[in-house]
Amino acid sequence: MSEVINRVTGEEMYGFVKRIFPICRSLTGEGVRETLRLVKEQLPELELKEVPCGTAVYDWKVPAEWNCSEAYIEDESGKRIIDFRENNLHVVGYSVPMDEYLSLDELKEIVHTLPEQPEWIPYVTSYYRPRSGFCMSQKQLDLLKPGKYHAVIRSTLDEGGVLNYAEAYFPGETEEEILISTYICHPSMANNECSGPTVTAWLGKYLSRLERRHYSYRIIYIPETIGSITWLSQNYEQRQLKERVKAGFVINCAGDDRTYSYVKTRYGNTLTDRVLDAVLRSHTDSFQAYSYLERGSDERQFQSPLINLPVCSVCRSLFHKYPEYHTSADDLTLVTPSGLLGSYELMMKVISVLEKNRRYMAQIPCEPQMGKRGLYSTMSIKGSSNSSLDMMNVLAYCDGRNDLMQIAEITELDVMTVLQITDRLAAEGIIA
Repeated sequence: MSEVINRVTGEEMYGFVKRIFPICRSLTGEGVRETLRLVKEQLPELELKEVPCGTAVYDWKVPAEWNCSEAYIEDESGKRIIDFRENNLHVVGYSVPMDEYLSLDELKEIVHTLPEQPEWIPYVTSYYRPRSGFCMSQKQLDLLKPGKYHAVIRSTLDEGGVLNYAEAYFPGETEEEILISTYICHPSMANNECSGPTVTAWLGKYLSRLERRHYSYRIIYIPETIGSITWLSQNYEQRQLKERVKAGFVINCAGDDRTYSYVKTRYGNTLTDRVLDAVLRSHTDSFQAYSYLERGSDERQFQSPLINLPVCSVCRSLFHKYPEYHTSADDLTLVTPSGLLGSYELMMKVISVLEKNRRYMAQIPCEPQMGKRGLYSTMSIKGSSNSSLDMMNVLAYCDGRNDLMQIAEITELDVMTVLQITDRLAAEGIIA
């Protein structure tokens, strides 16, 4: 694993974030397709899919395809106050077309701001109710004077369009699956949108290079909420996901340097919960594990009662917990090369532990002769056994009852240390 990690740099991942950051994405539309095409350049195994608008998906319906080419507000002199082409957060997502002259009071009725964060533009959507709207900073709005304003949105809502998503599958020795999901439906926000698809793409590259995979791995790029509902409606029973998916992760908000966090499953007792807790304790000095009551991404769909797949959201700073969330301040300064690389390394370790998380059984009665295998000092001196105590403690619990993570918990050792020890013991035929 370390060799693969060492070949990856945070700078190349950050470079990809910069490529996809300017694209105007939504639930549907050309921005989604363009993003998926760029991801496919990094991950050729990705297959692009489409679902017709109007398709019934459980209790929902795939909405019309939305595209926006232009949106702006001009004052009486023709000066543009805001322009969608300068920042695509300026238009409310899924806005219907408009071309109207409005008084300042009328304009304020369709403009959204963040008074408590006066210099930032909010991200606002109206997916399922037709309306037109704009977003700007409170500071911009406060500078406007009474007069007439020209408000223009050139957009289309196509009932004959499609919802796009993409999927890559890496078969393993078993049909048991690890599901990895990320979303591609937000416009220009770096941490909340671009970091997840980027880390996931590099994770897919890693999986494609693995010489041996015990589990099969499925990666999906979907628009949030309606995308996961659509994907589940078309795959849950057909692919026997309830029986096959053993762990799952929604990767999002994965690019800042502040912290690590994850949202637990509803009861917090799945393999996914266990491996994230164990690896995060190894990977970082501190992290935050949030209750399912703090959910907010596609773990809501994967963990819903009649689906109940063991899926957690994995983040750096958790969505809706960091101040720049859903604002223009979630820009390219918030995401860092080291933040992206840290998330990538975390998920590499998660995969390594999952791949080797077995119950181990000692193969030699009594303590094995470790010295002849180069695993223990052959000279008995006070303190000479300290360096081998961890190995002997791990071996003591290789009785067929405990998996890798349970041994780490019992011995109070780092799970990655336990993985290295069991690898060495297994290579010497001491455990199986």
